[in-house]
Amino acid sequence: MKNTLLICLMLASSVALAQQNTSNLKINQQRIQIRLLELSKFGQLPNGGIGRVAYSKADQEGRTYFIGLMKKAKLDVTIDFAGNIIGRRKGKNPSLKPIGFGSHIDSVPNGGNYDGPVGSISGLELIETLNENNIVTEHPLELIIFANEEGGTVGSGAMIGKITPDALKSVTQSGLTIADGIRAIGGNPDSLSKVVRKKGDLTAFIELHIEQGGILMTENQQIGVVEGIVGIEHWDATVDGVPNHAGTTPMAMRRDALLAAAKLIVALNEVITSHEGKQVGTIGKIAAEPGAYNVIPGKVVLGVEIRDLSHDKIWSLFHEVEAKAQAIAKASETTITFKQSSIGVTPALTAKPIQDKIISAAKTLGFTYRYMQSGAGHDSQEIAQIAPVGMIFIPSVGGISHSPKEFSKGVDIGNGANVLLQTLLSIDQK
Repeated sequence: MKNTLLICLMLASSVALAQQNTSNLKINQQRIQIRLLELSKFGQLPNGGIGRVAYSKADQEGRTYFIGLMKKAKLDVTIDFAGNIIGRRKGKNPSLKPIGFGSHIDSVPNGGNYDGPVGSISGLELIETLNENNIVTEHPLELIIFANEEGGTVGSGAMIGKITPDALKSVTQSGLTIADGIRAIGGNPDSLSKVVRKKGDLTAFIELHIEQGGILMTENQQIGVVEGIVGIEHWDATVDGVPNHAGTTPMAMRRDALLAAAKLIVALNEVITSHEGKQVGTIGKIAAEPGAYNVIPGKVVLGVEIRDLSHDKIWSLFHEVEAKAQAIAKASETTITFKQSSIGVTPALTAKPIQDKIISAAKTLGFTYRYMQSGAGHDSQEIAQIAPVGMIFIPSVGGISHSPKEFSKGVDIGNGANVLLQTLLSIDQK
């Protein structure tokens, strides 16, 4: 009886020690920073920016480099038919579904070295920290480096069955179609159905990312706990007036499409700012025809975008804009029509239990935090359709992203990676 009791006490002490050691684990911040610099060599531009667009030679070279690191970290590495790089690590309980984490390494043209790579390299660092401390999680782990995030979350979209045959024909920044690009990085666009995962195939997915805005830095907060990723809808607004001679047509007799378009731009801003909330609306492109100094514009096409966490609110705001547009058209004797220009991005709320674990990790590590939404799209937005997701933001210096000036401090990256590690370990315990 005494021996049995002694064994139980020893086991309990061993478990407590293991838990204590787990809570004290820290990633190697310097190693993350070194690898960010190494990865930046692939697609590096003379101005300091990164040109590692999806499927390009630089992207292929960066992927080869990253796959090498994943194999050195003893991950079982595969490339799925969509071109996603997946590194698997066995867990103690093979019957459990894997916990996924990661991001992407492709960039926008003339982009920066932190959007995507921070989450990807920090995910690899998490694996190496576990390896170095001889810790095996209960769940299997999957470090996922998604293909072509910047060109429309193609890799993660394929995982939820979103990529259509027509989408595969789209030409990317690399000059290749998506289909040919997938082939170039080792995938097979003819077999995308085999990439699709069902609800429940992942226990959870966590993504660490730079904020890409200035809220955390302005408010001096260390960690952003993302409540959700906004939905995005695009429309082409076409304003039809009458082209006419700019010198001989009196002002009162004009049906100026560009003047009506200008009023529509102001109207969109008025609608968006008249409601409480974090919704945003933008007209980011404009094309006037015929485009001459001496001709009154007869046709203008505007690119309209509205973003919010609520799909219903996006459409409610749009209908208000649409009503104002008809009033403008009537007053200016023009016509204004709207056409949805692309498939919208569905808003994705993050899982509250994972939010709570991120907060708990931040508190334990002594970091300040705030709730926030993501105004940019991410792979997590797609994966949220099939699994509970969580997102961790770290500050972006100056709120700058998609730019050669994009930068996050090493200490902030390290903070985020440590929160990622502790969040994953907390999910693994439940």
